[in-house]
Amino acid sequence: MTTPPTAPRRLAVLGAGSWGTTFARVLADGGSEVVLWARREEVAREIREQHSNRAYLPDHSLPETIHGTSDLGAALEGVDGVVIAIPAQSLRATLAPHAALPEVPVLSLTKGIERGTDARISEVIAAAGGAAPARIGVLSGPNLSAEIAERRPCASVVAAPSQQLAETFAAWCRAPYLRAYTSTDVVGVEVAGAVKNVIAIAVGAAVGLGHGHNTTASLITRGLAEITRLGVALGGQGETFAGLAGLGDLVATCASPLSRNHRLGLALGRGLDVEAAAAEVGQTAEGVATARAVADLAARLGVDMPITRAVVAVVDHGEGIDEVTTALLSRSVRPE
Repeated sequence: MTTPPTAPRRLAVLGAGSWGTTFARVLADGGSEVVLWARREEVAREIREQHSNRAYLPDHSLPETIHGTSDLGAALEGVDGVVIAIPAQSLRATLAPHAALPEVPVLSLTKGIERGTDARISEVIAAAGGAAPARIGVLSGPNLSAEIAERRPCASVVAAPSQQLAETFAAWCRAPYLRAYTSTDVVGVEVAGAVKNVIAIAVGAAVGLGHGHNTTASLITRGLAEITRLGVALGGQGETFAGLAGLGDLVATCASPLSRNHRLGLALGRGLDVEAAAAEVGQTAEGVATARAVADLAARLGVDMPITRAVVAVVDHGEGIDEVTTALLSRSVRPE
């Protein structure tokens, strides 16, 4: 086995939400110096001066090796690597005005599909950030940020176009509580991370409607089938979806009340509309914006994704969640 390279001295994390801040601490715990970019100066100042981010990571202190800034250019200056944790639908607008990312490895934590272009996030980073696809990787897996912030043991998958680059990214994640597995299936890992948020909304809605474990297990299982069909159609490897990035992340996101997408679905199932449900969650639930992009992509490729279409019917077209759930469970008989 190849010995992983040592962690780089300085990494930039773009995005100081709950996941970006948590992962910045993972990197710092692994021995890296981290520059954490926040869109708002007041958040950057708190990170810089108080070593905390109470808006997104309350009750947790940040290591002194994490430095906050709201200046994107300054965050990227002299870094050995870049980690991106910016919401999918605002990523292009954030990167594009700044011309090009530095010519260093870039790891995406963002999970979603861009609306309007149906592009995967690594494709958005290449187009808007000027990064060569050969140096872009993605991370996925059971990544509930609240548990990782408590330094509870977990595993993730880092995928990159080459095994060497994947090992570089894995070496960044040397915190004692996070085990990084490597993959070269960027497409599969990225699709799994995006679509599981859509399925989690459906599962949360089923729980909110009062349905039991049989219903949720059925939705999770058939949801995995949808994810796999789309991922393989896009060039992903089938075995990826049975692993941490596929089944592992799907189960965690669908079953845990810590998942924003699960909580949003739960609120929909209780009768709230999308706007009220999103306000109750309070943070970005990527599955809402991703659902239509996934459905459009699937339609273009001729991939059947009924659960995804049902979520789109609710979040984009205002259909009742109870009607959609009934329709899903009363589909015509067909082979599994």
